[in-house]
Amino acid sequence: MRIGDAAAAAGTTPRALRLYEQRGLLLPPPRTSSGQREYGPRDVARIRLVRRLLALGLTIEDVARCADRLHLLEDDTLPPYGSPGCSGGSGVVQRRIATLDAEIARLTDLRDRLASAVAERPGTDQSRSQA
Repeated sequence: MRIGDAAAAAGTTPRALRLYEQRGLLLPPPRTSSGQREYGPRDVARIRLVRRLLALGLTIEDVARCADRLHLLEDDTLPPYGSPGCSGGSGVVQRRIATLDAEIARLTDLRDRLASAVAERPGTDQSRSQA
């Protein structure tokens, strides 16, 4: 199937497929004599997997770090912790979780400081609603 059909089958755009290929998430597909990309069912399954990993919070760079092991993942499912693939020895998932935890902590602290600053000021909506 051509790039537009493959993109539609995977729920994305042709532009995203070109980006995934450029970043090494997809192997360059064979081309027709006129130079058009030709994708098969395995390519579409890999595109879906890449999209799932991105939707779970991994970055393109994260997925690229384990792109050579994506073929170990089957049927759009992630492997159990410690098995080969993106969650295995490369530590990609563990690093992303640590990064997300740090960002959550930073945002929670920022929110708490803002809420505290607003609560301390007389004449704010919070102090008026308590009167």
